[in-house]
Amino acid sequence: MDNESSIRAVIWDMGGVLVRTESQSPREQLAQRLGLTPKELSSLVFDSEASFEATVGKVPEEAVWQNVAKALNLDSSGLAAFMQEFWAGDSLDADLHQFVNGLRANYKSGLLSNAWSGARSVLDSRYHMLGVFDVSIFSAEVGLAKPDPRIYQLALSRLGVEASEAIFVDDVQENIETANVLGIHGVRFENSLQARQAVMHILANGK
Repeated sequence: MDNESSIRAVIWDMGGVLVRTESQSPREQLAQRLGLTPKELSSLVFDSEASFEATVGKVPEEAVWQNVAKALNLDSSGLAAFMQEFWAGDSLDADLHQFVNGLRANYKSGLLSNAWSGARSVLDSRYHMLGVFDVSIFSAEVGLAKPDPRIYQLALSRLGVEASEAIFVDDVQENIETANVLGIHGVRFENSLQARQAVMHILANGK
């Protein structure tokens, strides 16, 4: 039996994996000032109809923030301050980013993210992180979002690999389950070290 790894590509989620909210303090303080719970604040941004539509590119990201501004009665400067504070606790996992880059000598790399229309420019300008990926797919740009199987198939097609030749790392169980159904090797992200070890285990064992 052939013991060599059949893996040719590793695909990564962005939010909650490579970029994470490491400090909840800014959002907690923002919520308190606005008379909201942190959960209500998060829901206002991420669970609105505008957010769902922006995720699949039906409306631009600006629609999400205009919805927030309307709900909280914010003017343009107030909205700008809100956005800055809302994202202030987010940071790039430098060790994981370096790990992704280190794999490129032997494996193709992909980014597969449910994200609004502004994600690509923000990630490029703020974190300078996209250069380590051979393929980067954002849901708003392609009109599909995880866990829709079609966005996984698009990623595989653009990377030029079969499902069995790919690993996919994501922090959402439903997204991992879809990957597994398609034959992709899913890794549920729990923390940076665990994810790196899980990927290396699959690469070492070929499955």
